[in-house]
Amino acid sequence: MSTPGRRMPCSHPTRCRSATRRSTAAAQWAGRLLCWSLAAGMATAAADLLLAPHGTWWHALWPLPWYLTAAAALTWACLRAREKAAQRQAAEEEDDDSPDGWDQAA
Repeated sequence: MSTPGRRMPCSHPTRCRSATRRSTAAAQWAGRLLCWSLAAGMATAAADLLLAPHGTWWHALWPLPWYLTAAAALTWACLRAREKAAQRQAAEEEDDDSPDGWDQAA
């Protein structure tokens, strides 16, 4: 039995969130934000072209999705690079655990 308040390592693979899973989830959310902000940017550009709203608020509103798209693209690129590095490191750690004799089997 574990001490109350003390965190014990988890042996169940689906319940434990490793660094690769966290970075994968963050990259996925950033990718979704990128897609939705790009769609919103295209919709506001189409509305600006077709409807030509004359409100002063519109000139401040319609470029906002494009700014969000640029920020989301940079965020996604950084998170994706971090995810790839974590996957590469996890793959190297798995390779280090194999015995040396397996290379000469059969």
